Amino acid sequence: MTNITNKINQQTITLAGGCFWCKEGAFSQVQGITSATSGYMGGNSNLTSYEEVCSGETGHAEVVQLTFDPTLITYQEILEIFFTLHDPTQLNRQGNDVGTQYRSAIFYHDQEQQNIAKMIIQEMLEEKAFEQPIVTEVCAATTFYSGEDYHQNYFNNNPENQYCQAVVSPKLAKFRKTFVSKLK
Repeated sequence: MTNITNKINQQTITLAGGCFWCKEGAFSQVQGITSATSGYMGGNSNLTSYEEVCSGETGHAEVVQLTFDPTLITYQEILEIFFTLHDPTQLNRQGNDVGTQYRSAIFYHDQEQQNIAKMIIQEMLEEKAFEQPIVTEVCAATTFYSGEDYHQNYFNNNPENQYCQAVVSPKLAKFRKTFVSKLK
């Protein structure tokens, strides 16, 4: 009976903030996150492949779509993690990854998510949490396109990949140190 109840209470959140490998790698380790799927959202094309998205012509962002149990982790806690995993002041880029596909965005799935996201961003602006203005978009979720199979669980499947070693691994190490109490 518990499994049925948990599935009924599950919610979805979709986040963009640079390479989806980093977000998926981190969120897949968090208590209460029941799935983390790399994919694409926010574009103007029905045809989405990694190559098409990387062209910058589809308008899609690399995202991670999370399913979570709100009795174990709140939407606010997920956004707190999200804002530490990337720099929300960089427009259409994260580090050396440049293009609209790497923009910072919160794709909300209902009015409450939209309100909370805007409130958290406003609070961070008022607290001057970052030296530069926050450029994170808050927009309605559109069609989610799951990334190709080889993008799923990428960091765990490819820990020796150069990008994983240079970019993903340091972010995940910082993440683990900061959010140790939230890890599975």
